[in-house]
Amino acid sequence: MTHLHATGFLLRPFTSADAPAFAAAVRESAASIKRWMGWAHEDYREEDALAWFAACDEGRANGSSHQFGIFRNDVFIGGAGLNHFNSLHAFCNLGYWVRASAQRQGAALAAVAAVSRYGFGELKQSRIEIVVADGNAPSMAVARKSGAVHECLARNRLVLQGQAVAAHVFALVPGDLA
Repeated sequence: MTHLHATGFLLRPFTSADAPAFAAAVRESAASIKRWMGWAHEDYREEDALAWFAACDEGRANGSSHQFGIFRNDVFIGGAGLNHFNSLHAFCNLGYWVRASAQRQGAALAAVAAVSRYGFGELKQSRIEIVVADGNAPSMAVARKSGAVHECLARNRLVLQGQAVAAHVFALVPGDLA
């Protein structure tokens, strides 16, 4: 099982024992993240978390995604991962979220660095994109601080709550990581 170490944080695959903490974090954070992450809602249950963990395990097994929980001192902080792999051109998407009570403490930035290193090193990606819905200022700030280059505002790039929305496309390439 792959574990990634980042300054003050451990990123690792989810286990069933993480379901209560994951569900509580989603409920705690739903008001601030559900606009950007349609799966987040105030009634999120442990069963929902377990279903997500099963999807993460399947994605890891078939190579379609690599999702990690972010932990600090064994406390669940959030999640980050790689998905939407383009095997022909060796690029993928990087996403992240941090629970409301742990935001602005460096978790997302540390996760972006660790997951990017994994993507470039272990997964041999040549480009990692961070696609952020227009208006999601906290996520855009993380992308910028990570060293990702803002390449464009792409029209109708994401679908949120059933509506196509513009999104900022940031990209990292191996030389961008310090």
